[in-house]
Amino acid sequence: GRASLVEPIAGAFNAMSAKVAQANQIRRQMTADIAHDLRTPLTVISGYIESMRDGILAPTPERLDMMYSEINRLQDLVGDLRLLSSVDAGELPLHTQMLSPRYLLERAAAPFQPGAEQQKVTLRVEAADDLPQVNVDEGRMMQVFSNLRSNALRYAPEGGEIALSAQTEEDGVAITVRDTGSGIDAEALPRLFDRLYRVDDSRHTEHGESGLGLAIARALVEAHGGTIRAESAPGQGTTMHIWLASRGPSAASGL
Repeated sequence: GRASLVEPIAGAFNAMSAKVAQANQIRRQMTADIAHDLRTPLTVISGYIESMRDGILAPTPERLDMMYSEINRLQDLVGDLRLLSSVDAGELPLHTQMLSPRYLLERAAAPFQPGAEQQKVTLRVEAADDLPQVNVDEGRMMQVFSNLRSNALRYAPEGGEIALSAQTEEDGVAITVRDTGSGIDAEALPRLFDRLYRVDDSRHTEHGESGLGLAIARALVEAHGGTIRAESAPGQGTTMHIWLASRGPSAASGL
């Protein structure tokens, strides 16, 4: 009767309230994190300018370079936030074309080969030439792979390996980026693709990372109608799995 209807409705309402509260908490935390990430380079820049204005420091090329690098950090963060905002609003255009997975992986690996060699890390591409083509925006997918490769290279040990591979899976293509790095704790994996989540705050701060790289990777993969997930364990490296339909998104010009 009436009681049997009230209980499920009350349960659904409570669950919805809990989700709203969680979303509000995440938004508040993200706002605080963004404020922190903006404030840090601004403090550095304003400190240098104030000291130079007061004649305490001379405007040497090294100090100007430091200020310029901090400005670049700000620009990168704002650019990342704008990209995510466009995805959220469904306003990110995708200019797709049918491309070979092997071509994509070779394009993705090439810019990082010198850095890998310098770190004595092997960077390999494993993909057959006859894999089904995927309908993707090449530039956007390069952003995805750039973020994944950067993470893998950052944590790869000397003598380690990063492998970019592709194979057919279900009605599409599975692409993996596997490294032999230090791995990620199990409790961190569910939050790995959250915006501004950092597995290791000190390392990201040291390398000027915004904490948005993996969130952007997920947003762009999902904009293509694909999925992305991570597998990892401490001491066993990390593998990023991307699945893309061999036909790509239904609309080539947008989301």
